[in-house]
Amino acid sequence: MRGTRPTGRRCAAENALTEIMSHRILLVDDEPDILEFVKYTLVKEGYEVFTAQNGAEALKAAAQHRPHLILLDMMMPVMDGAQTCRAIREDPQLRDTMVVFLSALGEEEQQLAGFGVGADDYLTKPIKMKLLVSRVQAILKRIDAGKATAPAEEGVAMDRERYTVTRDGREISLPRKEFALLDLLYSSPGKLFSREEIYARIWGSEVVVGDRTIDVHIRKLRQKIGDEKIVTVKGVGYKYEP
Repeated sequence: MRGTRPTGRRCAAENALTEIMSHRILLVDDEPDILEFVKYTLVKEGYEVFTAQNGAEALKAAAQHRPHLILLDMMMPVMDGAQTCRAIREDPQLRDTMVVFLSALGEEEQQLAGFGVGADDYLTKPIKMKLLVSRVQAILKRIDAGKATAPAEEGVAMDRERYTVTRDGREISLPRKEFALLDLLYSSPGKLFSREEIYARIWGSEVVVGDRTIDVHIRKLRQKIGDEKIVTVKGVGYKYEP
């Protein structure tokens, strides 16, 4: 009996499912009910989900499973979310992992503090599951898009291990803050970052810098990689256009 060849639509569906299943998510929260409910929802969506109940457990699980995305509670025993996120950003094997904070503390200062220690996004509790799934899907699509646009014909490529950038095959050495700023913008093409978020993510919420600091760093980056790559949205912030 001959096997039937899958149709184009069926192949596309199977490829999409395989792509989702290849994404690993680490969920970290000290409340078992939240862990169970969120894990159930994400597994139902097709993701591979691992869990931890505090920061120390999260670091071990992240080192073992190398997740693409970490959903991290802010308030936890043993090691809280801020401490955990700092440790992730200091680990060469984990520092590029996307981190989204989950917290009942929704004030602007708390969110800026989260971005200040290296978070990529912030969701407030109680968790709205449709919003969470939508945000997870968007973040993982950005990760996949970043992998797909890595080839040199894009013009600009980043080497996070060596802290270097190449433009049309020419290597450019950047100071650490300039590299961090470009990395932030480059990692999410087309996403608009406000000045406040850039300050928090690059310099930290506890560091006082001048009003023109971002402008100076942006100007220097444009001189090195090209004016057309970094777009200014007046009165709001900046974004990277490949």
